Amino acid sequence: MELGFEGYFLPEKLLEHFNIVLVKYLGEVSTKKMILEIHLKEMNNLPSGYPASEYESKGFSSSSRIQDFPIRGKAVYLVINRRRWRHKETKKEIRSDYSFIAEGSKITKELSDFLKGTHRDPRRYDK
Repeated sequence: MELGFEGYFLPEKLLEHFNIVLVKYLGEVSTKKMILEIHLKEMNNLPSGYPASEYESKGFSSSSRIQDFPIRGKAVYLVINRRRWRHKETKKEIRSDYSFIAEGSKITKELSDFLKGTHRDPRRYDK
């Protein structure tokens, strides 16, 4: 899959699972700086290992807002809408698991790894 320019700015492999649906350039009141907010929706692909005949898509979970690498000095936030699937008989819900999002973090794994290596605090990007 060949990516456009967005493949250079977003976390690796993100666009294999999500579509960009909206990009907003906003002012952040608390910092008085402009930010870039990128809205993404998960593609309708059932997680691997689950039979498609037994599950149905049941819309989206609440969106998550995750901080990513800044672009041209602007803070970048990814607003991610993840799909839910429900087993047709047991009603058990499942969601895809993505390793590119840092566990217990509000930033992507790539940014988390980068900041750990440089000993920088991610909150500094908002100041």
